[in-house]
Amino acid sequence: MLELRGVVKRYLGIPVVNDVSFVARAGEVTGYLGPNGSGKSTTLKMITGLIEPSEGEILYQGIPIEHDLIAHKMRLGYVPEEPHLYQHLTGEEFLEMTGELRGLARKPLAMKIAGLLRAFSLYGDRFVPISSYSKGMRQKILLAAALLHNPEIILLDEPFSGLDVGSALVLRSLIQELANRGKVILFSTHELDVVERVCSRVVILHKGRVVASDSIQRLRTLMALPTLEEIFAQLAVEINPAAITGEIVQCMEL
Repeated sequence: MLELRGVVKRYLGIPVVNDVSFVARAGEVTGYLGPNGSGKSTTLKMITGLIEPSEGEILYQGIPIEHDLIAHKMRLGYVPEEPHLYQHLTGEEFLEMTGELRGLARKPLAMKIAGLLRAFSLYGDRFVPISSYSKGMRQKILLAAALLHNPEIILLDEPFSGLDVGSALVLRSLIQELANRGKVILFSTHELDVVERVCSRVVILHKGRVVASDSIQRLRTLMALPTLEEIFAQLAVEINPAAITGEIVQCMEL
């Protein structure tokens, strides 16, 4: 079980994540939702140990992650929203480097790499530099790298970005299967239809604060709204889409 207790992150004294508390359980898919700038990516970076909270605790299996950050990172698979890939490496070389840094033995690593490259339809491009990869191909190599060491905790920040329909369907199925196998899965996305299909529960963030944390079905019942999109709009959207649409069309027709 992954747990956040009163987590705060400040930059120049301004809280971008403010008193965030929630639990992500093994065997469940937890959707972490919110408008752009609400603190989702910052939260995920704190869970990885890349940045430290200003206040609060992050625990795994009841133990604060800072007690052994190296061990925590070894059981973590992370796909960031804005990846920094080694462009000069081929896809195969990138996975080899990742596996070696994870301490995987050479022979099983080679088998894992070949299998994942085939599964993600990248085997034919395994000797091609990542600089020549499309956005979707880069996203798939990141997913392969995150799963290479069979992590216990999987953090996905906008994982469907750049994927074609077929790859998105594979990822959706994969997320569900990994949860069925007891993984802790926390993912942030704007694809609310995917969230409704795969998530056991959702945490909705607005201006750095949690405004809802429950199962989708319970939120529907409590708020008397039929869809997650309507729930999200009521809790975390402050704009009037129809009014803004009118303004845009009016400007076009000047």
